[in-house]
Amino acid sequence: MSDNVAPAPLPRHIAITMDGNGRWAAARGLARSAGHKAGLEPVRLCVRECSRLGVEALTLFAFSSENWSRPAEEVASLMGLFFEAIEREISDLERQGVVLRIIGHRQALSVRLQAQIAAAEARTAGNTGLKLQVAVSYGGRWDIVQAARTLAAQCVSGALPVAAIDETRFAAALELGTLPDPDLLIRTGAERRISNFLLWNLAYAELYFCDRLWPDFDAAELERALAFFAGRERRFGHTGGQLGAAPKAVP
Repeated sequence: MSDNVAPAPLPRHIAITMDGNGRWAAARGLARSAGHKAGLEPVRLCVRECSRLGVEALTLFAFSSENWSRPAEEVASLMGLFFEAIEREISDLERQGVVLRIIGHRQALSVRLQAQIAAAEARTAGNTGLKLQVAVSYGGRWDIVQAARTLAAQCVSGALPVAAIDETRFAAALELGTLPDPDLLIRTGAERRISNFLLWNLAYAELYFCDRLWPDFDAAELERALAFFAGRERRFGHTGGQLGAAPKAVP
């Protein structure tokens, strides 16, 4: 590449809705649990590639608030898979310098899984590489409601004046905290919707939908998503002519 050619812009934060595990398994005559297990490999790939490229944060939608209504056998299988995956992957995450955090309503999880999550988060807390958030028992509406409750409690106690609540303070009370909002949302599985994922934080994300089922997601598809992002003109409410002078992150 010529020294005069600027590198393609990368998203600071990528969010992925990992959809299609069950359909991938069904197409092969397998149990849905087989699809969820197969979906671990593209997770490893995305963590590895985001770390290599210097992406700051990666947030994966693994299990939604609504997924609790799935058949009990599938839910139990998924919870077991989460436990096994953390146990098996934590050393590699630590070696890559990844900071792992689980976001969502973790009180809905078993005490055993909660303890394992806390231990994994503590083990990687001092790392300085990719910030990896895995959303488990997560819903965007739940996230907004719990942030509102947190701030309301601070107001009632007198610790926070109502007038002090602005977008920055509200965003900090959400599960992603002070992380930059996702610049790019990738959704696999041929669906074209957000499905209650990071409703506040995705306000200005570029949306990339692909037909591949999650277990088939590979490096080439990730490259296509990044090329799509690089080709977008991100105006944040401004006109194209204003972009040279406009702040890049002001809605």
